[in-house]
Amino acid sequence: ERLPAYDRVHLSSWFDGKSAADLSLVGEDFFAAHGIELRSDCRVVAIDRQQRSLRDSRGDELAWDRLVLATGSRPFVPPIPGHDDPRCFVYRTLDDLDAIAACARRSRRGVVIGGGLLGLEAANALRQLGLETHVVEFAPRLMAVQLDEGGAQMLRRKIDALGVQVHTAKQTESLVREADDSLTLRFADGETLNVDMVLFSVGIRPRDELARAAGLTLGPRGGIAINDLCQTSDEAVFAIGECALWNGQIFGLVAPGYQMARALAGHLAGETSLFTGADMSTRLKLLGVEVASFGDAHGRTPGSQSYYWTDEPKGIYKKIVVCGEGKTLLGGVLVGDSADYSTLLQMMLNQMALPAAPESLILPALAGTPSRAPGIAALPDSAQVCSCHSVSKGDICAAVQAGCGDMAAIKQCTRAATGCGGCSALVKQVMENQLATLGVEVKKDI
Repeated sequence: ERLPAYDRVHLSSWFDGKSAADLSLVGEDFFAAHGIELRSDCRVVAIDRQQRSLRDSRGDELAWDRLVLATGSRPFVPPIPGHDDPRCFVYRTLDDLDAIAACARRSRRGVVIGGGLLGLEAANALRQLGLETHVVEFAPRLMAVQLDEGGAQMLRRKIDALGVQVHTAKQTESLVREADDSLTLRFADGETLNVDMVLFSVGIRPRDELARAAGLTLGPRGGIAINDLCQTSDEAVFAIGECALWNGQIFGLVAPGYQMARALAGHLAGETSLFTGADMSTRLKLLGVEVASFGDAHGRTPGSQSYYWTDEPKGIYKKIVVCGEGKTLLGGVLVGDSADYSTLLQMMLNQMALPAAPESLILPALAGTPSRAPGIAALPDSAQVCSCHSVSKGDICAAVQAGCGDMAAIKQCTRAATGCGGCSALVKQVMENQLATLGVEVKKDI
């Protein structure tokens, strides 16, 4: 790409007025200050493992002793007739957003094909651009990977109420350009949908072309196979992020990519540092709707039991999955109110004991009754509060003891809550609890 690394997690904020500079992950002097040469808008075209060199699109060659492939992934576009029409887009880069915005200025109706996390983000972008917005999903429910049936139904009701039209269990067979320049989606069930622009968001594919051409071992369905050192089948070549296949799994979230990078950096520096997998829990706002999913959200663990709470008038759905003995939390789903996410996630990750009535964790608290969940003080210092930057509760407490008394200082000192942002509430709670322990008055938000 032509721009230095930027924050794809918050890509949609570009439509709220954020600039490329606002989304940049590095300052202007970062590369010079760290002795790094950045070659942007430049494609690597070949890797020579025998000579330990590579060649780029400008014809230059570069020798290497260790090579790290962090080539990420590309959006998958199904090869249906019409998929390459100029009014069809993917939602991946800042250049994509520029093209989408330009097309939206001469459009009235838009559709997103794909009802997963990114698909609903893209739908929100179309809605912000003032278009009549549709979402088409092949599966019978939205966010089928993260949400169970109850959570997906609640999410759909809330999205419907926003005016976004959802079409599930729909297989798009072709896109046809009409005489008025609009596009007609033809579905397998014989129905059609006429729109002015199409956004594809039906998954990702690892960018493993260079590795394949270089003869590195790939997975059966793609992805560069790596071990716990993030090492490929060539001991001098490593892979991290969405191009890497670890134990048969591609990690499509930002935090696992950071964890791989951290493990690899440690290994290259001579430290004992391994990548041993990553938690795929997630919390976000989709079209303004709070959604969270963590652990075994579908209750697939043998013998597990589930508890549900639904408040249809308020649009809230909560579910937790516990082990058969009811002693530990295995996972859960939250839609419409994700305030308990951070606490529940820490209970799961640290295998903290559940109350005698586990359902009390998701039932609404009665006025004047104390919280049934263990407080921040019960978390061990080793509890990882920020997975993006591997920041523990102990790290945050140490920062407070060193004089960090507000979120801005905590972020600058520890980098906690500066990645995906999902841990912000918990980071703030840990900070405030430590301030209170030190006898410092904590100013609560009004």
